[in-house]
Formats: sequence, C-alpha cells, structure tokens
Amino acid sequence: MKPAWDKLMAEYKDSKTALVADVDCTAAGQPLCQSNGVRGYPSIKHGDPNNLEDYKGARDFDGLKKFAESNLKPVCSPSNIDLCDADKKAQIEKLKAMSAADLEAEIAAKTKEEEQAEAAFKEGVEGLNKQYKELMAAKEAALAKVKESGLGLMKAVKAAAQ
Repeated sequence: MKPAWDKLMAEYKDSKTALVADVDCTAAGQPLCQSNGVRGYPSIKHGDPNNLEDYKGARDFDGLKKFAESNLKPVCSPSNIDLCDADKKAQIEKLKAMSAADLEAEIAAKTKEEEQAEAAFKEGVEGLNKQYKELMAAKEAALAKVKESGLGLMKAVKAAAQ
C-alpha cells in the first residue's frame, strides 16, 4: 500500500484544498495518532482535521485516487459554514453558543460512548475467540475418537472388497 499512498501524495502535493500525508505513529507522530484514535497500522483517516473518520475503501492507487477525487474537498464545518445545509448550520450555531465547559463535557461524553463501543466490541471478539477455540478442541477430539474407532480400517476393508 505504501507505493500507492506515496503516488497519491505526489498527485495532491500542490492542492490548495486537500492534504494527503502520512504520519509515523511509532515515532514523533504518536501523540497525533493517539488523539485521532489510530489503533492499527496502516490506518487511513479522512475528513475534517478536527473530526477524522476511518477510511475503509480500496488500498490500491486507483481505489485511493477515486475516493480522493470525490471526497477530498472542503466540507461543511465551522470554517466552511457556507457549505452546510440549514440543519448543519443550526447544529453548528447551537454548539458555538455553548460554554467551553459544556462543550468539553459533551465531547467527553461522546468520546466515552465511542470508547465503550470499542470495549464492547473487543470483549465480544474475545468471547468469540474463546468459543472458537472450544469448538475447535471439541471437533478435534470428536474426529480423533472417530478415527480411533476404526473408520480408516472400515474404509480399507470396503475398498478391498470391491
């Protein structure tokens, strides 16, 4: 994926409205990655720098370029209010009217909801992994028991009789 990403960065290097960049999350970029919820590598994020979203599309150059062409443009935000529909404008105005403390509390509450969703998912996956291991062990034991019961010998006798 790295060559495709480097090629996309070169395509957008002179863009006035879009930034395509990479960050080393294991070195100096670690705080930036942590603050944006990067948990695995490579990760691709897109959108408003203050509200980055996970990219889940193709990872070859053509797929990345197609996504970039249709998505890497100015979007509705407090700094681009003219791009917002009436509902988003009203939502932004309501948030701007909140005190800094109230806004921070709302952000903390929503961040906690995200963390809880991640934790529930992780717990569920761990449960599935445990169940998978138990089912695999039970299957292997059952197959070993069948094999020990003489199935192979039965098949050999049948084949010899034909």
